[in-house]
Amino acid sequence: MSFSMGFVMALLGAALSTILAGMGSAWGVGLAGQAAAGVVSEDPNQFAKVLILQLLPGTQGIYGLLVTFITLSKIGLLGGAAATDMSLATGLTIFAACLPIAIVGLVSAYHQGRTSVASIGIVAKKPDQFGKAMLFPAMVETYAILALLISILAVSNITL
Repeated sequence: MSFSMGFVMALLGAALSTILAGMGSAWGVGLAGQAAAGVVSEDPNQFAKVLILQLLPGTQGIYGLLVTFITLSKIGLLGGAAATDMSLATGLTIFAACLPIAIVGLVSAYHQGRTSVASIGIVAKKPDQFGKAMLFPAMVETYAILALLISILAVSNITL
């Protein structure tokens, strides 16, 4: 079986969706986890609140994985005949369609992690302000969701 350059580019786009968004999530969750561990060491009762704040940057990795599954399904690698003879133009189009969640996922997860760290600081000092504290990292999530939607719409509307 031979693979066209277009097929390879489509696979590369799918891979980058998971890799970059996943790297951002790992980075963001790691930053927030360090702050959360400090708070829990001082007040174990805050575990559930800081855990929620720590988990927020992990969603970008899930979004990247979702776009990867949609892309692999589109090109026939998750059932059906694989489009291994795809034109380079189509492969590059799929590659480009995967970039929004790949790049925005990487950047927004990192910044969401930093924002979660600050929010964890709020919870450490004023546990009753958890609802307000959660809004700050949730605002960063907005841009990851927009990138997810763009990637899904773009990949889904490409004609093979």
